[in-house]
Formats: sequence, structure tokens, C-alpha cells
Amino acid sequence: MSQRAFIDPKNDVVEKLIQKVIEIFPGAEVVYHSFDTVTDEPKNLWTGDFLNSIASGGLPPHKLILKIGAPTISLRNLDPKCGLYNGTRLLCRRLSTSFIDAEIVTGSCSGMRVLVPRIPMEPPEESKLPFKLTRKQFPVRASFALTINKSQGHTIPHVYVYLQEHAFSHGQLYVALSRGVSRITTKVLVKNGPLPNIAGKCTKNVFFHDAMKLCDSIG
Repeated sequence: MSQRAFIDPKNDVVEKLIQKVIEIFPGAEVVYHSFDTVTDEPKNLWTGDFLNSIASGGLPPHKLILKIGAPTISLRNLDPKCGLYNGTRLLCRRLSTSFIDAEIVTGSCSGMRVLVPRIPMEPPEESKLPFKLTRKQFPVRASFALTINKSQGHTIPHVYVYLQEHAFSHGQLYVALSRGVSRITTKVLVKNGPLPNIAGKCTKNVFFHDAMKLCDSIG
């Protein structure tokens, strides 16, 4: 599973794909719930259910569902010297209440076992929340699917680019297609309608031609 991943432009689509795959992934699921608080709101106007519903690209989900053997991706620089940084892909080997025992599967530290603790995290500044949210959760999420931005820097032997909506630019297209290692193992699925219209001018055939040239450039 560490050699495969869906790639999509949007976080909400990625989360839906992850939920579908984790349901059919073999093994018993382990559920971790986060503890969400607001530190700069003395009147306590925000309910727990609302805080739990916040899904930011830089935060793990409130309800984190994992299984033994499932691939995950680190969301924080926990120990860069040991290869555990933001974007490291991991495999779950043991799921405890207080830590996750995982194996690094990318980079120079591939094969090393690490323990991932539960830590407090804040959403990125671009989320523009009207309060300061702190989420205490394991800084990982399942990586059956990745956003295009999160996939940068990774080499994934089997890539499935999923376009539910037309949200690509040429730069995004290049990043998505260049994650794979060959044209044969890189698949593109357009969910609704024809292939995306780049810059509002390209036809379906032109876009497909550009995509194939990019595939050819990666072998």
C-alpha cells in the first residue's frame, strides 16, 4: 500500500477517498478522537461539536481511523534527524492508546521504526479562523489519498489522479503526473464531464495531449 496513492486537488475529496478505502482495508479499526480547545475565547462561545467538525489541511481529523498495516503521512516535523518530518510516509505497525508504532517507508531512513506521540497542534494561518484552535491528536492521517500539494516531493510507483472537479492548472497537473515512475502506472480519472479546460481555452484533445507529453517526460 505504501507504493500506491490517489491524488486529488481538494482536501474534502481526499478525506472521502480515505474513508472509503479504510472501510475495505483488512483488519480491525482503531479510532482516535482529538481534544479540541479554544485558548483565546473567555466566553466559551464555540461548542465542542463545532470545533470537532473543523477540517483544515494542516490538521489531522478529529476522528482518526487507522488499522494495522495502513499507510499514513506525518503532518509535523517530529524528528527530522531520524527522518520523521512533515510529509514522511509511514506504515502502522502497532496502535496503542498513547502512541503509534510506525515504520518509515520513504527517504533515507526507510525501514526505521518510530513512535508517534499525541501532541497539541494549531491550524495554519491561511485557515483564517476567528479564534485560536488547539487540537491534541496524533500528527498523522491515512495516506491512501493525498492532496496534490501534500504529494510534492514523493515518488509513488502507482499513482491514480482523481479529478472530481475541474480544478487543475498546468502546474498542478505537472506535479500530479510527475509523482509516478512511468506512464503505464499513472492513471487519470475524470469524474464529471470532459477533461479540464486549461486557462479557459484548451480543448479536451489539447489538454489530453499535454497530459500525455508530461507522462512521456517521466518515462
